[in-house]
Amino acid sequence: MDPARPAAALMSLDEALQRLVEGSHHCVIHEVQTMSLLEAAGRVLAGPIQSLIDVPPGDNTSMDGYALRAADAAAPGARLPVGQRIAAGQLGRVLKPGTVARIFTGAQLPPGADTVVMQEQCQSLASSNGDGLGEVVIQASVKAGQWIRRRGEDVRAGTEVLPRGCRLTPQAMGLAASVGCAEVAVVRRPRVALFSTGDELVMPGEVSPQQMRPGAIYNSNRYTLRGLLLAAGCEVTDLGIVPDRLEATRAMLRQASQGHDLIVTSGGVSVGEEDHIKPAVQAEGRLDLWQMAIKPGKPLAFGSVRASSDRDCLFMGLPGNPVSSFVTFLLAVAPVLKVLQGIPLQNLRAQHLRADFDWIRPDRRREFLRARLNERGGLDLFPNQSSGVLTSAVWADGLVDNPPGATIEQGQMVRFLSFADLLFS
Repeated sequence: MDPARPAAALMSLDEALQRLVEGSHHCVIHEVQTMSLLEAAGRVLAGPIQSLIDVPPGDNTSMDGYALRAADAAAPGARLPVGQRIAAGQLGRVLKPGTVARIFTGAQLPPGADTVVMQEQCQSLASSNGDGLGEVVIQASVKAGQWIRRRGEDVRAGTEVLPRGCRLTPQAMGLAASVGCAEVAVVRRPRVALFSTGDELVMPGEVSPQQMRPGAIYNSNRYTLRGLLLAAGCEVTDLGIVPDRLEATRAMLRQASQGHDLIVTSGGVSVGEEDHIKPAVQAEGRLDLWQMAIKPGKPLAFGSVRASSDRDCLFMGLPGNPVSSFVTFLLAVAPVLKVLQGIPLQNLRAQHLRADFDWIRPDRRREFLRARLNERGGLDLFPNQSSGVLTSAVWADGLVDNPPGATIEQGQMVRFLSFADLLFS
């Protein structure tokens, strides 16, 4: 912990999120695009979708079997003639009393039928006089209404099936299609400029491991953050690496502000003499947030850069340590991206799971520990929780949200935040 600044001076995550949301609302994206539903995976609805039809449009069978009147098979052993055959997409005739209809999954029930018996509970027989569709013996007890999907049981005409701000997951796309929606109005994707700072950074492919100069490291954050932004549905402009110089940083901020909704950087947000993000943003715009009481990921810069006389571009500067950058993106950047797209924000969606580990080294800050669900239904902890150990983020599938100063004992219930929920929910 920074000895020059006590923990009390750090901002809590909850307060930081409130300020992030409040500081982002003026940049909500209002541009709307109309596109084919087939091409809209991952996009965010600009308006609600309402159904004009009932789904299903009529009572239909959920099983292959026989449609009949329950009264005609009051007891097992009833033997009834097959009067018609109905496949999905076909309409049957009115069912004559004392007969059954051979029916297949998804087919609409013929008028007069009030139940379906699955074919496994029936014995099919040839017609006693050798004509017609044969006969069937109902071998099970029959209950009126069984194996029937009722008209409108999924969706009623006039109801809203998907709200504004809904992300079009594959299942949401299927629901929209089920009510006849072919095109959707979606919010324009957030346009994000990304760059890294640090003279120590080199790019894979440009310098071989054998030729790395002393002190140099590969720029992993560029790949991690670009991947996170793309997964979150953004259009990304990758501006590469900026030298650790104030004027170079200011120039890149001015360039990045043009045509973008948000600038995301990694590195240079600490308090060292070579950390130029803070003064550069203050010179080119304003800086609202500096440090959060979380571990990993304490340093965070939030503000805006002047793009023109009447528009600014949001700015978020993440720490340079790879795990800190990854965790801070999930906790802080992902909510801002949701605000920009009009996605309703929810409280952090936590699962309460059993810790199958001990944690005896608590920090005064709120900790986010890399963990994963094990086959016993509990959580295992990655043994090295250093903010520079990126293998922990690959091994884990979420974070244990540990309160400040709290120890954890095996068997204790803890709050677990999955990576998928943090990014998409």
